[in-house]
Amino acid sequence: MTTGTPHVLDNPARAALTGPHARFAERRGRVLRYPVDVSPWLALPDEPDAEDWADLAALAGPGAEVPLLGFRGRVPDDWEITFRIEGVQLVDDGLTAAPDAEAVRLGPADVPEMADLVERTRPGPFEARTIELGTYLGIRREGTLIAMAGERLHPPGWTEISAVCTDPAFRGEGLATRLILAVAHGIRERGETSFLHTGAGNAGAIRLYESLGFRLRRRTAFLAARAPERLADGLEAVPVA
Repeated sequence: MTTGTPHVLDNPARAALTGPHARFAERRGRVLRYPVDVSPWLALPDEPDAEDWADLAALAGPGAEVPLLGFRGRVPDDWEITFRIEGVQLVDDGLTAAPDAEAVRLGPADVPEMADLVERTRPGPFEARTIELGTYLGIRREGTLIAMAGERLHPPGWTEISAVCTDPAFRGEGLATRLILAVAHGIRERGETSFLHTGAGNAGAIRLYESLGFRLRRRTAFLAARAPERLADGLEAVPVA
């Protein structure tokens, strides 16, 4: 039976920034964001008003493109929607999570190589300090990083698996599956539950995730909108640290 009570995963970036990731939160009014070198995600209230949108514009800066994970409401007329794709959110519903003998924990010294792998495989945003969001595991062959996966959003009781990628030369070996299950094992060891996002049209990935033990929780959306070039009277842009 549906009660209408919001779930913590309905607005996961906000739940993370007001919960386990509160140490990262930059705030203006009711709007939150991660530092730009950690993650591009910003978090609006569930039902933002005009003041919230003005505060978001001040946080992002005039003319900045703002990613809005899962936002389904109305974007103001003076904001330009620049990107939109339907997505899905899946949650652990019986993963056979297990550590992997070949997986190694990645640290700050590995970030340049991680960024290079992300650039070549495009799994999603990965910034200079993204590794601070949680545990990242990788697999190396002859010293070279060829696959990785890690943790991103961290709402209370949940952790998102993200940055799952494999060097094209090593695809088909099941490395991504092994790393997903290894990251999920660490999440479960903390008493938390794994979840992840992917595009609704990415049928192959969805089949893989469901075969591992994820189930569809909800449909969502990935969109970005460009802030007005001129801030509302009385507002000043927040400097980027």
